[in-house]
Amino acid sequence: MSTSPEGGIAKSAVRAELLRRRATRPGGERAAGSAAVAATLARRLAGTPVIAAFVPDPTEAGHGHLPAALGVGGARVLLPVVPARGRELDWAEHTGELAPGRFGLLEPPGPRLGPAAIGAAGAVVVPAAAVARDGARLGRGGGYYDRALRHTRPDVVLVAVVFDDELVDHLPTEAHDVRVTAVVTPSGGWQALPAGH
Repeated sequence: MSTSPEGGIAKSAVRAELLRRRATRPGGERAAGSAAVAATLARRLAGTPVIAAFVPDPTEAGHGHLPAALGVGGARVLLPVVPARGRELDWAEHTGELAPGRFGLLEPPGPRLGPAAIGAAGAVVVPAAAVARDGARLGRGGGYYDRALRHTRPDVVLVAVVFDDELVDHLPTEAHDVRVTAVVTPSGGWQALPAGH
């Protein structure tokens, strides 16, 4: 695990390439993959009373299907709200309505529940640019989720959703990175990772 500035530089270079490739993914592949990961998540997380998730942007796996698919079974779905200042995510309950927030990300317009609200979730679906087979997750670089995940319960299921080619053998990491316990890809479905054992 890297704790040096070089670790952050390596992550930035890998992230830039992954996001470039993601932006060029054909629309049909993106749509089919998004539907597949949402269906897998809905099936695997059925019966989980509270799920924290996110609203994928048009390039991310799950776009157009999450978080609605997670609420079909009656789960309470919490979604992140990026604050106007600071780097600690707030949370709000998904009621079906979404509005543009900071950075153009969609978020629920309802009451804010505070950063610790994620602690009620039995599962947290996290965004990722890529995931390594050892559970390392490469995010967008803001560190919001690494900070938010400090508030989760010890037995929480942390699952990332990515396209098939974004599940890789290795990713550069830093000491503060939080590993995920599972990953969902369109073709591979739900895959437990070593962090979950």
